[in-house]
Amino acid sequence: MRKKSLTIFSDGTLLRRENTLYFENANGRKPLAIEGIYDIYIYGHVNITSQALHYIAQKGILIHFFNHYGYYDGTFYPRETLLSGDLIIKQAEHYLDKNKRLFLAKSFVVGGAKNMEKNLKNWGISSDFSNHLKELQGAKKVTEIMNVEGRIRQEYYARWDESLPGEFRIGKRTRRPPKNEMNALISFLNSRLYATMISEIYNTQLAPTISYLHEPSERRFSLALDLSEIFKPIIADRIANRLVKKGIIKKDHFREDLNGVLLTDEGMKIVTKAYNQELEKTVKHPKLGKGVTRRRLIRLEAYKIIKHLVGVEEYSPLVAWF
Repeated sequence: MRKKSLTIFSDGTLLRRENTLYFENANGRKPLAIEGIYDIYIYGHVNITSQALHYIAQKGILIHFFNHYGYYDGTFYPRETLLSGDLIIKQAEHYLDKNKRLFLAKSFVVGGAKNMEKNLKNWGISSDFSNHLKELQGAKKVTEIMNVEGRIRQEYYARWDESLPGEFRIGKRTRRPPKNEMNALISFLNSRLYATMISEIYNTQLAPTISYLHEPSERRFSLALDLSEIFKPIIADRIANRLVKKGIIKKDHFREDLNGVLLTDEGMKIVTKAYNQELEKTVKHPKLGKGVTRRRLIRLEAYKIIKHLVGVEEYSPLVAWF
């Protein structure tokens, strides 16, 4: 059975009876095939019994929680079974060694920048981040790298805006809360992607709290933030672009709240469906010579980092060929 993500929007209860997981709400009790669940995303008010939680933990399934506004709250992270002490030491060494850390931090930004360029090209917009990337190579501090990344992304959003419908222009990038519809859509997708990164890292030997571009003390799963830099353009941004240009997401799928703009419940369901479908799309991998899903590309990127850390192969970020 191919495992898939389970998303829950309804209020209810996750419970276990014998060896079956159920979701129970006002409409009744529905059995869930736990062997087919990869990870769980909860947006509603869901109670989880201790028996269900133990069962889910035994299966190594992560549960990601989002609040009423669609913002990521946290993750139920089962006991890690794949962690390697040797690899954790290597991760720490690459963080503590300035040059090794700078190499990885720059690599994540380069991958993100090139994927942004790829998007703009696909959308019929000319772009050239070469000056930014040249400046990036001369950076001596992580803060300098972050500043360059910020300027690249600012220019990227400005160019992307040229192709977006007037009612869905990004304008200035705003987050908590987003000030317009496109900002709300991007933030929702980025939040979902961050949770996906956590799931993929959990299924490798990497420690999710040791990172290179983002400070480990900034957030608990900071390595997920590092990897997100590469995949936000080719997953989250592409979904957002397609949804608004095809009219799948409309103005009435948003609401004003928190002094900003947020997706409605219906809007979140539409975007989540599109996101899950995107992760299952396959593309022929140039090295493997076979089709792999977008989700699998994330795991493969984590494996590339492992090879770099142990000295097998120097890391080179994924640059979309599709």
